[in-house]
Amino acid sequence: MSEILHTYENGAALAEGLADMIGARLAAAIAARGAASIALSGGSTPKAFFRALSERDLDWTKVTITLVDERFVPPESDRSNHALVAANLIQNKAAVARFVPLYQTAATAEDAAAIASRKTAAIPAPFDVVVLGMGTDGHTASFFPGGTRLAEALDPKTPRGVITMEAEGAGETRLTLTFSSLEDAGYLVLHIEGEGKKEVLARAQAAGQEAEMPIRAVLRRAASPLQIYWAP
Repeated sequence: MSEILHTYENGAALAEGLADMIGARLAAAIAARGAASIALSGGSTPKAFFRALSERDLDWTKVTITLVDERFVPPESDRSNHALVAANLIQNKAAVARFVPLYQTAATAEDAAAIASRKTAAIPAPFDVVVLGMGTDGHTASFFPGGTRLAEALDPKTPRGVITMEAEGAGETRLTLTFSSLEDAGYLVLHIEGEGKKEVLARAQAAGQEAEMPIRAVLRRAASPLQIYWAP
């Protein structure tokens, strides 16, 4: 699979540039099909990008937003990706977009994953845009090294949908879209900042016998070219 690197001088320029590109992608999908979809990741990196995207001028009533992954915590939690997206993206012009959360009120994370699988299945596949992040351990989505269901999550034969994941570095039980749900997106983005993340990515790109970092599976197996957006 090919990778395309987009480099910006700083995080602010990256946020605006990525918002421009993704806004244009969503607008093109609306023009072509009358609807658009995007799956987003949490963390501190995308906040400025979310705010920039919320100001882009497109028909947000035709955009469906969901999450790549989520902690099994309610949206009131300060650990919730739902809360992060609501506070930073579903604002301004984007306030009228449709949002499909992964967290569901349910007795167990497994029950929540089953409900979220049904709800996300109503979004036409593939997603128009998927934005991934990456941790310093090489995890992306909630595909954590040593995760309880990592092999299943990364197996392209595992159906589209949401599964649970637990891992030592994850904190709460996670809900995550499977690799098959993400890898054929119309525009597949990895959004990272800082020299440390760039070095992690370089290790994942390198050949060798190192135990597979989850991001390496995305680099090597995804059907869509990976658009890497980076700033120092």
